[in-house]
Amino acid sequence: MKRRWRLAWAARFVAKWEGFLATAYLDTIASPAVWTIGYGHTGPDVRPGQRISKARALALLAKDLRFAARAVARCIHVPLTARQRIALISLAFNCGPGAVDGSTLQRELNAGHYRRAADCFLDWVHADGEVIEGLVNRRKAERWMFLHSNKGDKR
Repeated sequence: MKRRWRLAWAARFVAKWEGFLATAYLDTIASPAVWTIGYGHTGPDVRPGQRISKARALALLAKDLRFAARAVARCIHVPLTARQRIALISLAFNCGPGAVDGSTLQRELNAGHYRRAADCFLDWVHADGEVIEGLVNRRKAERWMFLHSNKGDKR
């Protein structure tokens, strides 16, 4: 039950940054460009001209976030608060699950350097070599969430 609540919280956080688009679009910021729909869902099931409801988009987001959460769990081996986990899931969802694995953020965090790891969120703000303001804002929000735990959160 606790995990479901955390994923619901992660879904609200990610949905805010992704925004909702009911019609499939070609995400040209991604390299290579990829068909995307709903709240940032990609994959072979997304086709040009496809339409989706918000309810279906939220279901796909939940599935995608479970995949991102498993990727984070595989490569991060130190205790995390709920907010730290959500920030990492958001990053893994947005940049791809492989982005965290093998990264400086992973090395710093697994070494117990939480503050240095938080600063590494700001490394993922580029697309095609350009700094993207939306990514800067998202990474700052993820970093803030990572650094500010709820009083009840345990490490």
